[in-house]
Amino acid sequence: MANLDDVLIFVKVAQFESISRAARSLGMPISTVSRRLSVLESKLGVSLLRRTTRRVTLTAQGREYFNQCREPLTLLEEAERALTLGQKTPEGMLRMSVPVILGQEPFLDFLSGFLKAQPRIRIDLFITNLFLDLVAENIDVAIRFGELEDSSVVATRIGKSIRYVVAAAEYLKGRKLPVEPADLKLHDCVMLNARNNETDWDLVNGRKKARIHVSGPISSHDFNSVSTFVYRGHGIGLLPSTYCDEALASGALVRLLPKWSSAEIPVFAVYSNRKFLPSRLSVFLNTLAAWRSPLWIKD
Repeated sequence: MANLDDVLIFVKVAQFESISRAARSLGMPISTVSRRLSVLESKLGVSLLRRTTRRVTLTAQGREYFNQCREPLTLLEEAERALTLGQKTPEGMLRMSVPVILGQEPFLDFLSGFLKAQPRIRIDLFITNLFLDLVAENIDVAIRFGELEDSSVVATRIGKSIRYVVAAAEYLKGRKLPVEPADLKLHDCVMLNARNNETDWDLVNGRKKARIHVSGPISSHDFNSVSTFVYRGHGIGLLPSTYCDEALASGALVRLLPKWSSAEIPVFAVYSNRKFLPSRLSVFLNTLAAWRSPLWIKD
C-alpha cells in the first residue's frame, strides 16, 4: 500500500499543477516533493505525471488515480479540521464523576450555569462515592476529596475542606457538653459512611491528634442528609465548616470542642492526561477553579 503522505503530496501537485506551488503549500522543499513523487510512482509501477519546465500535467493513469484519491483525502482533512476545532472550541461530551456530597443543589446550580454559558458542551454526570477508573470508564474529569492514591492521574487542587464538631441547641438541652474529644463517646452522633452505625472520627488540635469511636441513631452517605439530622437534634455531627458557617452565626448550630476539628482534607479535580486537553475540559477546569463552592475553602 502506498504511503499516505506520498499520496497527499501527489494530490497537492495535481491540484496546483506545479511541484513548487505544492511544495510551498505543504511547507516542504521542492526536492523532497519531487523525490516522494518518484517513490510513489515506483511503488505503483505507473507514471502519474508529465513534467515540463513550465507545468505538471496528469497522465491518464494519474488522472484516474487522482479522482480516486481526492475524495478520501478531503474527508480526512475535514475530519482533522473538525478534531482540531474541537480542541479549540468548547463543545462535545464531558463525562464527569463526582461524590454523592456534590449531588445536591449548590453543585447542580453550578453545572446549570456552566451549561448555559457553554451551550455546545454536554455533560454525562456520574454521582457516586466509588473512585471510578478514569480510563476504563472513559471519564474526562472527577472531583475527589482526600489524598489521592492513584499516581497515574493528573490532579489539580481546587480547595480544602475542614470539618467542625457541631450540634443543634435542641440536642444539647439537658446534656453535658463534651470537654475533650473522648467525651463524644457518651453522645449520640450523626455519621457519614458509618458501618453498623459506628465509625471513627479523627480530630486534630495543632499537633495533638485524637481518634474517637462514635456511634448514634443514624448514618448516611451524603452530607445533605447528615446535616438535616444534625439540625433536627438527633446528635452531634462532623460537618464541613463552609456547610455550617451560617447556622453557627445564627445560633442554629453550636460548635463543640472549638479547638478541635478534622485534619485538612484536600479537594482535587483529576483527569487522565495533561497533554492536548480538549477545550471543553479546559474551560470546565477554569470555571470550577473560579467557583466559590460551599463545600470547600479555596487555598
